Amino acid sequence: MRVCVIGTGYVGLVTGACLAYMGNEVVCVDNNEAKVELLRSGQCPIHEPGLPEILQQVLAQGLIAFTTDIGAGIHHGEVIFIAVGTPPLPDGRTDLRYVEAVARSLGRHLDSDYRIIVNKSTVPIGSGDWVRMVILDAMQAAANPHPPHFDIVSNPEFLREGSAVYDTFNPDRIVLGGNSAVALEKMQTLYQGIIDRTYGADKTLPPVPVVITDISSAEMIKYAANAFLAVKISFINEIANICDRVGADVQEVARGIGLDSRIGQKFLQAGVGWGGSCFGKDVAALIHTAADYGYTAEILQAAVKVNQQQRLLVIEKLQQSLKILKGKTIGLLGLTFKPHTDDMRDAPSLTIIEHLHRLGAKVKAYDPIVSQSGLRDGIAHVAVETDVERLADGCDALVLVTDWPQFQNLDYPTLATLMHQPLFIDGRNYLDRARLEAAGFKYIAIGR
Repeated sequence: MRVCVIGTGYVGLVTGACLAYMGNEVVCVDNNEAKVELLRSGQCPIHEPGLPEILQQVLAQGLIAFTTDIGAGIHHGEVIFIAVGTPPLPDGRTDLRYVEAVARSLGRHLDSDYRIIVNKSTVPIGSGDWVRMVILDAMQAAANPHPPHFDIVSNPEFLREGSAVYDTFNPDRIVLGGNSAVALEKMQTLYQGIIDRTYGADKTLPPVPVVITDISSAEMIKYAANAFLAVKISFINEIANICDRVGADVQEVARGIGLDSRIGQKFLQAGVGWGGSCFGKDVAALIHTAADYGYTAEILQAAVKVNQQQRLLVIEKLQQSLKILKGKTIGLLGLTFKPHTDDMRDAPSLTIIEHLHRLGAKVKAYDPIVSQSGLRDGIAHVAVETDVERLADGCDALVLVTDWPQFQNLDYPTLATLMHQPLFIDGRNYLDRARLEAAGFKYIAIGR
């Protein structure tokens, strides 16, 4: 099938590369000429396991092309994915300027051939009808002579950064929202190799469930899923804070409640809270959507508040142990919002750095990706070290912020000897207390 993906950010690039890997002819469009040239050369602009290998393979096979010419991409695609950014505005609402720009381009360039236009970007509820309206208005304004011959489908993504390629081929479900039987059938055909597990890690599993629904419900499914996960994390963090006060161990509590099939074990890891580009943005957008229709989403507001407070728990624990932080040196293990990605958007580390700086502490950090990339030059109020020994040297405390697997195997006895004070705050409850204490550290975790 001929596919056009407009936007080569995280979602667009993964979607385009994986659909090409499945044998489709894909054209990816982006208005950033430097990025397009980088992609044409086979270089991947984001850190995502497995993606560079797929990108190079489909480029060699001629199954994917990159261009800045949106008209050429639109004319190529039977299915056209809108996968541009939808960042939050200062008030938490969703900035739809890039989606609107694409919709206007579609209105100018669509011809008489039938197209399926897919909202892959995370957009507020009701955006499917809005995109249709913008396209029709743009067709009229541009005096486009062709009659409108397209359908809108909502196909939200549920990709985890660091596991996006795996998640593409092994999804829990595929959600398709629309009111055209023809469009929905074509979308199922496009995804058939994923649905029947041809590309799945375990081909013995039953077919991937496909949720066929209306556009508004599909849009709501995306927001509701991320909001529920954010609430679940904030919940276990609130339980951890109570555990700290009553002497219980939140890891034992999480294990006990996670065995309840109604609750499940995922997203019950207490720590410094959630971050990244999705949870905060999507929860804020859902809160604002509710407000637009006269409803106060109190549980969602509480989840955001708990998450904001959770990031400051590290500061509180450092103050309890070190007292005055002015003049102290604090080392952070990890900067990205989660492991296996280079994404710093809304990372808890940034909040921790700002507060430590405000309190007069010197902040150092080491991250397996950031320390080796140009990203480290753009982070304020922190010295990003190139190895963990330099990080530990002279520190009054180390704080584990991101649970990179590499941090399980560090030489902690040596790190302890390099420090001014061997204090370790495990902000992810990731390491073994006995091992850290045997290495000479005073070990403090969250809710334990």
